Amino acid sequence: MRGSGRIPRGERDRGQTVIEFVGVVPLILLLLVALWQCALVGYTFVLAGNAADEGARAGAAAEGGDGACRAAALHEVPSSFEGVPDCHADGTGMYRATVTLKIPILIPGVLNSYPVHGTAAHVKER
Repeated sequence: MRGSGRIPRGERDRGQTVIEFVGVVPLILLLLVALWQCALVGYTFVLAGNAADEGARAGAAAEGGDGACRAAALHEVPSSFEGVPDCHADGTGMYRATVTLKIPILIPGVLNSYPVHGTAAHVKER
């Protein structure tokens, strides 16, 4: 018979896996949240650049370019990103567009924070 108070060798580690799993799960979730936020930052930069490019292209081709530029730029941006286009022709024959978007924090449209600027220019058609 075994001594009282001693736990058999095979049963000493019982529950250790659960404790390790519970300890690691928050770290894995934090890593997933950080990766999601990085994806949103990249997506915002791509959206801003593409919207500025489309706006500059539409503004360069249109007669009164500002309205066409704004409409084309806003058409490329989802409403949850709250795009702000700035369109103008400069004196060098180029039509420039700058689109400012705010990087969402975790969920687009809920918490938007830091602004991102996308710029583009196209030769003004005459």
